[in-house]
Amino acid sequence: MAPVKLLPYGISDFKQLRREDKYFVDKTMYLPVMEDTDNFLFLIRPRRFGKSIFLSMLRAYYDINERDKFQELFEGLWIADHPTKERGKFQILYLDFSVIGGTSDVLESNFDSYCSMMLDAFAEQYAQYYAADFPEKVKGYKTARMKLNYINIQAKIFGHPLYLIIDEYDNFTNTVLNEEGEAIYHGLTHASGFYRETFKQYKPTFSRILMMGVSPVTMDDLTSGFNIASNISTRAEFNMMLGFSEQDVREMIRYYKEAGRLPKHTEEELLAEMKPWYDGYCFSKSALKRDPKMFNCDMVLYYLNRVMQTGASPEEMIDPNTRTDYAKMRKLIQLDTLDNYRRGIIHQVAEKGFIVSRLQESFDASRLADRENFISLLFYYGMLTIGDIEGADLRLVIPNNNVRRQYYDWLLREYQSIAKVDVTQLNEVFKNAALRGEWRPMLETIADAYRETTSVRQLIEGERNLQGFMNAYLTLNPYYLVAPEVELNHGYCDFFLMPDHSHYPMVAHSYILELKYLKADATKEEAARQWTEAEEQIRQYAEGPRVKQLVGATQLHLLILQIRGYELERLGIVES
Repeated sequence: MAPVKLLPYGISDFKQLRREDKYFVDKTMYLPVMEDTDNFLFLIRPRRFGKSIFLSMLRAYYDINERDKFQELFEGLWIADHPTKERGKFQILYLDFSVIGGTSDVLESNFDSYCSMMLDAFAEQYAQYYAADFPEKVKGYKTARMKLNYINIQAKIFGHPLYLIIDEYDNFTNTVLNEEGEAIYHGLTHASGFYRETFKQYKPTFSRILMMGVSPVTMDDLTSGFNIASNISTRAEFNMMLGFSEQDVREMIRYYKEAGRLPKHTEEELLAEMKPWYDGYCFSKSALKRDPKMFNCDMVLYYLNRVMQTGASPEEMIDPNTRTDYAKMRKLIQLDTLDNYRRGIIHQVAEKGFIVSRLQESFDASRLADRENFISLLFYYGMLTIGDIEGADLRLVIPNNNVRRQYYDWLLREYQSIAKVDVTQLNEVFKNAALRGEWRPMLETIADAYRETTSVRQLIEGERNLQGFMNAYLTLNPYYLVAPEVELNHGYCDFFLMPDHSHYPMVAHSYILELKYLKADATKEEAARQWTEAEEQIRQYAEGPRVKQLVGATQLHLLILQIRGYELERLGIVES
């Protein structure tokens, strides 16, 4: 029996993955699609979406030095039976700009040093294709620009096509933009800025270029006035090139179940737990009705790795190793320093779960504050995804619980900065609601906190503000999968607190919560009529067959919370 392939969790080197016989989700069928598209390509995807392993695979396929290892590296993959004419044809210069750091006063020097080292390594790697003194000549030039010019001349003399691959092309520029400001950033990317001048050198030097990053901002600024690459980020044919489809995930689960590595869980159980947290991404309007939604691949590998190691679901559904990524993302979006206008957009997304806008494929840093550009930035960072088409606009939605948790974390920080809540007390009331059915203290504690947040009244008034606030606080409850606006029996309840029995099998109570918001000047008759309507709605939700499946053996409670302005008007339970 063949040994079981290990999960490639944390591995971004394709050759290592193949030589150690680790599991690989085949994406090689996109290589000919890329070849037929354009010679100079640019792709944006969120962090942890498989960009680095894809680029590593692409390097191994096109590198002339790896040509004789084609069968070793690609046997069993789609491309092994469908090789293209450009296989093993290129000398590859690979650059990873995430390793370049430093403040603006040393950034140019650091950039030149890194590129110089990579060009020296290139000269050694491909020395056999040039004159004997080629490596020494390259190393003799003092700057990366001079080294690249010499390599370009020699490659053309000897007839060798060059392929440039850049990972994290916008990493250090994003850092400069958000930490040192637009003026310093502008100096790098405009006029005679060193980064712009470097990019002007690339197109005439390389036969093919592929760049990946997380934002179109730097590319727009760098290439204003000249076109260096085709942006394929929202093109339908590349929608599923990175990330995992549901079929990919199912095949992975089946492989490890057949190998005996997942004995305690069914395929459907595993998929049902992962799907709300990691699935939901669509990057192309044209592919919306055609393609399935995509999973964040790193999160899937994290989850399955933990299940195989421990026999149980991870206590944290979000990989703790991604906390640094989220911190970077908060800086990139400038969440801590947003003006009221952009803060309102974040609130609207968090409270409604969607926003309607047009998607901008290109915009420069000076226009980041424009509504559609800021919303598009959220899309490129994976904080929104395409959910539906509304005429010329798109309904951009929160893709999954992983991302939703980030929005609620931001809301919670803002609320907590205004009215601090005793988290120890909150944990206690959450536990009593889950284990003993003592729901009233839980909702009263949150309602009290809502009353105290008077200074956020200017953000978004009314029911959506209340719903976002409840979202942020209920998400702190570890015993439940808090699902806002779940469809139950031909209607959408405000909140369904589904017991998280994977982590807390002792939970004995579940809840459907209906929120009702009254204006401060509403009459008693209006309040009574609203309450009666809420009773009818919540009973209808509870009658659905799906509810019984989701609550399992727990006792279901139907709750109504009525708020007048910012004051608790009425709180009660409805008999089903």
